[in-house]
Amino acid sequence: MRRTPLYEVHRALGARMVDFAGWEMPVQYRGIIEEHRAVRTRAGLFDVSHMGEIEVRGAHAFAACQRVTCNDAGRLRDGRAQYTLLMYPDGGVVDDAVLHRLSPTRYLFCVNAANRERDAAWLREQVREADVIDRSDDFAQLALQGPRSSAILARLTGIALDRVPRFAFAEGKVAGYESLVAHTGYTGEDGWEVYCAPAAARDIWEAVATAGRPEGLTPAGLGARDTLRLEAGLPLYGHELSPDTTPFEAGLEWVVRLDKGEFIGRAALLEQQRTGVRRRLIGLALREPGVPRAGYRIVRGGVVVGEITSGTKSPTLGKGIGLGYVDVASSAVGMALGVDIRQRTVAAEVVPLPFYRRESTSVKAQVN
Repeated sequence: MRRTPLYEVHRALGARMVDFAGWEMPVQYRGIIEEHRAVRTRAGLFDVSHMGEIEVRGAHAFAACQRVTCNDAGRLRDGRAQYTLLMYPDGGVVDDAVLHRLSPTRYLFCVNAANRERDAAWLREQVREADVIDRSDDFAQLALQGPRSSAILARLTGIALDRVPRFAFAEGKVAGYESLVAHTGYTGEDGWEVYCAPAAARDIWEAVATAGRPEGLTPAGLGARDTLRLEAGLPLYGHELSPDTTPFEAGLEWVVRLDKGEFIGRAALLEQQRTGVRRRLIGLALREPGVPRAGYRIVRGGVVVGEITSGTKSPTLGKGIGLGYVDVASSAVGMALGVDIRQRTVAAEVVPLPFYRRESTSVKAQVN
């Protein structure tokens, strides 16, 4: 298995390591629930160096990015980022990604760890007018998430964080090392991603840990990352997103810009917009004790109408929650459904997404 530059740090902290997409990664340190709650109330520090970074470079880099994604890269200016999807011609999803505009001729995709090699190969197949460079080995990546994240990071950088809005980024030094600092995240909380050279990762991690100690910062693993993103209703590739899933089915209509011009998958999505979808991604909350898991059947009136794609017992809400696909007739908010759990049907209800929404706190208030 591959290891990130922070592997020895995780071992020293007593992390339980697991195989994730071929990487030996920390799933938890003190416990998933404790780490989850730390991110919700204070701050958590994640090693996400396994993620992929792919640059598209050249005079026609913008046109290339516009053609392979369904969101509108034309809305970006230097220092801005957007959530987007790489698309197949039939409307299925190659991967979901965050696209950063470094300059008019340089764009950087952050892609899922499990897909990084495949995404790079796919982009090279599709892009002829620009250079596609897999820069994954050039970066380590740390995610600092939670309501105290800005206050912690401000102690280590000269970047004016209060001038970096959500889905923007800035380049500067963090703990003395050149870094790209992005105001993004995958937890439903405010937070930052720090991209740095692999050789700098350990020093930056230790500096953040020291600066965050008075704020109650804790290291957090993949277990808490998953429960946090699920509470926030955020999709995970391989669960809610796949080559067999379209953005319209996944509730990601807001990412699709059909009016921007031609892009891969546009014709299929126009047709699905005309005919309608047959299934939809929903949020389910259990009305009784139980934990929905991926693969569990969703039923209505004794008939199977779908399947759970992700589920857990929410540490914040204290009840079982899940995402899943059901037929359109069973997808309305308030619909009474059931989840088959260990040979019994547990009552559930379709609820609005996200399950959890943070209270807004300005970066300026945190920094000051």
